[in-house]
Amino acid sequence: MLSDLPGAVLFACTHNAVRSPMAEGLLKHLLGHKIFVDSVGVRPQEVDGFVIEVMEEIGVDISRHRAKDFNDLEDSSFDLIISLSPEAQHSAVEMTRTMACDVEFWHTFDPGLIEGSRETRLQAYRQVRDFLRKKIEERFTMDLKPVV
Repeated sequence: MLSDLPGAVLFACTHNAVRSPMAEGLLKHLLGHKIFVDSVGVRPQEVDGFVIEVMEEIGVDISRHRAKDFNDLEDSSFDLIISLSPEAQHSAVEMTRTMACDVEFWHTFDPGLIEGSRETRLQAYRQVRDFLRKKIEERFTMDLKPVV
C-alpha cells in the first residue's frame, strides 16, 4: 500500500560503493518518485564497476552514482534508515539518537570480498542484487499479486 510507505529512505553500508547504491537504485527503479531515496557509506569509495554491470543487466543505471558519507547528506529528515553492514548500523544508530527515525538492519554480504574469475565475481554481485531486490519488494509491499 503506497499510503504505508515512508516518505524518505536512506540506505547505508560501509563504502557506499556496492550494497547501498544497489539498494538505492532498486528502490528508485521500483517506486519511481513516490518516495525520496538516498544512500551513504561510513567510508565512501568510488562505485564498483561490477555493481554498475549487474544493475544494467536488470535495466537500472547507477553509473552516475557518487559515493558520500553521513556528513555529506543535504537532508537528514529520513523516516527509515536501512543499514546493510554492521559498521553502517552503528553510524545509523548514532545519527538517529536526536531524530525520530526507524532503523532496520539487513545484514548483507559484501560481494567485493569474493575472489576468482570475472564470472565468479559477477555471480556474487548478482546474488547480492537479487537478495536486496527481494528484501525491498517484501519490505515495501511490492508484491502485487491479488489477495485470494
